[in-house]
Amino acid sequence: MGRSYLFLALAIVFEIIATTFLKKSEQFTKFFPSILTILGYVVSFYCLSIALRQIPIGIAYAIWSGVGIVSITIIGVFVFKQIPDWPAIIGISLIVIGVIVINLFSKMSGH
Repeated sequence: MGRSYLFLALAIVFEIIATTFLKKSEQFTKFFPSILTILGYVVSFYCLSIALRQIPIGIAYAIWSGVGIVSITIIGVFVFKQIPDWPAIIGISLIVIGVIVINLFSKMSGH
């Protein structure tokens, strides 16, 4: 199971990289950021597919998307100067709480 979570972590890292460069690609008009976006998503989905061998899809996707949303929001603040308002902060907090609840209390988690 540990190997699956390693691949899930790699999927998250590459998804964060890809999404960051998606913004920098300026609608795929910049070559280097566009290539990094495409490669990042390909590697991310490949790693996610390996993680799904042992982690239930709902759990893996909740972790993948939750960590990705929080990370991209933080990158948005520091790199793109996009400051979330209170409704965004509350919504993101609820996502984090949801991922924590799933991982701690769900029998589906496969721990």
